[in-house]
Amino acid sequence: MSSAGRHRFHAVRRGEDARMLTPVTHAGIAAAAVACFVLGALVLAPAADATSSPSGATQAPAGDVVVVAGTAESVAARATAAVAAMSLSERAASVIMGHISTTDPGVLRDYMSSTGVGGFILMGANIPGSEDRLREITAALTVDPAVPPLLGIDQEGGDVSRLPWDDFPSSITLKNEPPEATELAFAGRGALVQRAGISVNFGIVADITDDTSMFIYRRALGTTPENGASHVAAAVVGEEPEALSTLKHFPGHGAAPGDSHRGIPSTTETYDQWRQTDAVPFAAGIEAGAPLLMFGHLAYTSIDEKPATLSSEWHRIAREELGFDGVAITDDLGMLEASGLREYQDPVSNAVAALAAGNDMLLSVLGTNSQTAAELTAGIVAAVESGALPAERLDQAAVRVMTLRLQTAGAGRGLVPCSSCAPAA
Repeated sequence: MSSAGRHRFHAVRRGEDARMLTPVTHAGIAAAAVACFVLGALVLAPAADATSSPSGATQAPAGDVVVVAGTAESVAARATAAVAAMSLSERAASVIMGHISTTDPGVLRDYMSSTGVGGFILMGANIPGSEDRLREITAALTVDPAVPPLLGIDQEGGDVSRLPWDDFPSSITLKNEPPEATELAFAGRGALVQRAGISVNFGIVADITDDTSMFIYRRALGTTPENGASHVAAAVVGEEPEALSTLKHFPGHGAAPGDSHRGIPSTTETYDQWRQTDAVPFAAGIEAGAPLLMFGHLAYTSIDEKPATLSSEWHRIAREELGFDGVAITDDLGMLEASGLREYQDPVSNAVAALAAGNDMLLSVLGTNSQTAAELTAGIVAAVESGALPAERLDQAAVRVMTLRLQTAGAGRGLVPCSSCAPAA
């Protein structure tokens, strides 16, 4: 897609950690983007006020605005310093993506303020009947726009769609169309997510299967490794300007029959077989720049008897062999309890084991209530204090999450669009 087919708008943030803010929408979906924001931590300023920018900053024509771009190193340094200044309890809370079922902005704001969680997933029970009301909710969840939480949503389209106004094509049809159609659909979908003030979309199903009886078939973007790879990469490219893409469910649900909401699906597929098949779409999505990778509750028993969520070997493979360097997040940990297996009935033990295995963020939905985040936080703290969870592992996870939060702020993804924005022109 050429730059001539896109719409751009810019904002200025003053300070050494400012970053470019260039939300982009593809041709044909301009109505899904907005051109004005409630800016929180970002401050709009005319170009004439940018004369005090650091040396080398781009000067804009009169009447425009400019941004002073920070470096990846400066953001990483800020993240490291921010985590170092946290208490142990604050670090533990920061790696939790929590959830409570309500659309009350006041209750949601109190939840975020009191728990200190680093993220929140919006499920159906959090979605009101209009975008304007949803923006009120995401604004309430964003206690500090300078360090916004990672707000996530399962917006795949089709069978798994939280936003009822998403009419863009889904994997049901996209898998049978050219990758360009997937790029356009996910550009539109990402814009809808961004419009709502949500930063993370758990929307790219990188699993592959051609078996129509598999529960994941309708949601998967591909039926073969090559087909899946081209569509997954296209979805990441499409979403990238507006939403933080997540690849799921690593290492691949297509090879493991069964529904991980009701058990731990397993396969005897070997590593070499996996590398040539189910790994291919994930590798393509990672190469395309997806910043999050969701680990599934499924076991490749020839590699590790444990589900991938709890497997340090699968985390090693993702990072050392596929080159993933972003935030590793669990699938909903409540699903482990829902499996009915005795060894997964303690939510705190599951959370600690998931962190120890290499996850950076813990997603918790099923069975949660207003106390769950505090219970998980206390359990993580106790595990670090006892030595069961290395403090360095928690710090590593917290820094990765904080880095993404700061990048989210710098890119404007933590901002909530204004309630009466005109489409970008």
